[in-house]
Formats: sequence, structure tokens, C-alpha cells
Amino acid sequence: MTSISTENNTPTIDLRLLLSRRVNIPDIRHAAAFVAGKGANQTLLWSLLHSPDRTTSVNALWVTMHLPASESAWISSHRNDIVDMLLDCDDTSKRRMLLQILRSLNYGPEDIRTDLLDYCLSKINSQCEPYAVRAFCIYLAFKLCRNYPELVAELSEHLSMMTQQTLPPGLSCARRKTLAEIEKLNPAIDRRKF
Repeated sequence: MTSISTENNTPTIDLRLLLSRRVNIPDIRHAAAFVAGKGANQTLLWSLLHSPDRTTSVNALWVTMHLPASESAWISSHRNDIVDMLLDCDDTSKRRMLLQILRSLNYGPEDIRTDLLDYCLSKINSQCEPYAVRAFCIYLAFKLCRNYPELVAELSEHLSMMTQQTLPPGLSCARRKTLAEIEKLNPAIDRRKF
């Protein structure tokens, strides 16, 4: 049973009902199309992100991840709130999705939040964290610090510490790609160190 209906040839969705239950990727894509570019629907989605019901909030994050690129300005306008949600979150699925959303945004030199960067750096080498969280933290940390050579050096040190661990392919790939990006910033870096 879906909550998708048509009124006056305009597709409508009971977004609250849809996101309160188990959904699949076609439902998420349809919901993302329903929300895109519509202020009232975006406001509803934002409120559902903060729902006390875990299923609803996780599904709302999933929809947010699938919003078209044209919605990046709307997502960016909520960047600080998303960071605050991440820093207060103890749900692994939500943290992974919040990190993925934050990773998709662009960051300028003025956009750095030191609490977010500290969070990312603390998770990179934490073997208690799931691999996806660690990988997204690597990518996000680089986006945050790439404009500051001293912070890039600190990130490089964290990445070099990872050589002491056996890394799964996904985490190893994130490390390797980030080191390649660091090298593009400063070709004089000796990669043998990493």
C-alpha cells in the first residue's frame, strides 16, 4: 500500500505517512522528487528529519540524500543544523547518512567548523566506528581542511597512523584517494611516509 495519489493531475504524497514505515528506493526517489523545489514540502521534510520516531527520521535523511543537485543550496542553508545533529547523534545509520549529506556539500575557507573537523579526525582512527563512518570522516575532513596547510598536515598524520591497522577495501580506498588529493595540493609531499 502506498500513500501516493493524484489530485488535479498533480502528484501528491502523504510524506509523513510514507516515511513512517518501511520504504524502498523507488519510494525514496518519488518522495525526493515530490520535495524538490517546493518550500512547504521542504519544510515538512526538515521537520521529519527531527522526528522522535527513528524510522521516520532515518527515512527523511534517506530522502534528503536523494534530493537532486538543484537542492544543494537548500541543504547548504541547513548545514550548521545538520552538523549539530551529527555531533549529538548516537545512531550509526543516522551518523552515516548525515556524514554523506555533509560530504556532498561544498566548503570554502570560511565554512570550517572546528568542532566538526575535530569530530572527523577523532573518528578516522577509531576502530570502534563502522568503516563507512570512518571513510566519510576522511573525505569530509579533507573538504574542511584543504584550504589550510597546517590542517592538511594534521589530516596527513591521522592518515599515516592508519598504516598500523588492517584496513578493509573501502576504508583503504578512502585513505588512498584522500592522500592523492593531498598530493595534488602539495606535490612535494613524500608519499613513502604514508
